[in-house]
Amino acid sequence: MSPILLNGIGTVTDHSEYIEPKVPFKNPQIHVKNPHLDTMEEDILYHFNLGTKTHNLPEMFGDIKFVCVGGSANRMKSFAQFIHQELALPGNMDDVTDICEGTDRYSMYKVGPVLSISHGMGIPSISIMLHELIKLLHHARCIDFILFRIGTSGGVGLAPGTVVVTDKAVDCFFRAQFEQVVLGKVITRSTELDVGVSKELLQCSSELEDVPTIIGNTMCTSDFYEGQGRLDGALCSFSTEDKLEYLRKAYNTGVRNIEMESTVFAAMCRACGIKAAVVCVTLLNRFDGDQIATPHDVLVEYQQRPQVLVAHFIKKRLGLVV
Repeated sequence: MSPILLNGIGTVTDHSEYIEPKVPFKNPQIHVKNPHLDTMEEDILYHFNLGTKTHNLPEMFGDIKFVCVGGSANRMKSFAQFIHQELALPGNMDDVTDICEGTDRYSMYKVGPVLSISHGMGIPSISIMLHELIKLLHHARCIDFILFRIGTSGGVGLAPGTVVVTDKAVDCFFRAQFEQVVLGKVITRSTELDVGVSKELLQCSSELEDVPTIIGNTMCTSDFYEGQGRLDGALCSFSTEDKLEYLRKAYNTGVRNIEMESTVFAAMCRACGIKAAVVCVTLLNRFDGDQIATPHDVLVEYQQRPQVLVAHFIKKRLGLVV
């Protein structure tokens, strides 16, 4: 059977697995692995309502140094307002505008050198957003930037409110990889994240009050209920002990939290040579239960902790704090 050329970087035979080579983090430029982009007269970033002919992307986004993405549109607007205040930028923080207001898929806010974008829930939604975001940064000729995912998660053996900076993003088999099916072939990509950024975030947490932070592995699943071993979904085919045994296995491999986006986030950033980090707060300890019954005001404070940590990191990088 004839091998199929994959973007000029390797071959894969039908029904076999292809492992993509890793791109070093040290290169400040994005490695967009799509030769077809160079032949296109226009690139329409459909879900952002942006395009290379309709918008001057280098002028709009060329100064971006920090990109922060999170699931909720409201949360990312709040983060944009918060970072506006933290960076002491001119103007009213309430006047930040949604660059993607022409579409209802994602929300995007630019605040100085910071881009704040919502990505929705789950791997498919964040994957679509990342394809267009990475192309946007490529077309805008951005260099030397860092990409953060900030969000919430379920803790594994951790107290609620603990912030987890991801060491390795792992799948439901605890493998540090992401599998993408392309034209019926399985493409395996590494989910390694930049160690230096993770350590820097941990150091930043030690300079803050009430932001307990650890570095640990994050397990990414394809859904919220069965895939995460919850007993309270519409479908459940396992016992309480089955669930606890699985969580114990996860904990013993270094997993400290569970969410639904980290593997594809890490894989796409790694494939394009982008320095990135995943910073998520735990809303509950999954050993203690499945439902989130914490009072709303406490949850709001928990959800602000990744924002506070990443904002402190940004201010240090910009020389605004010692």
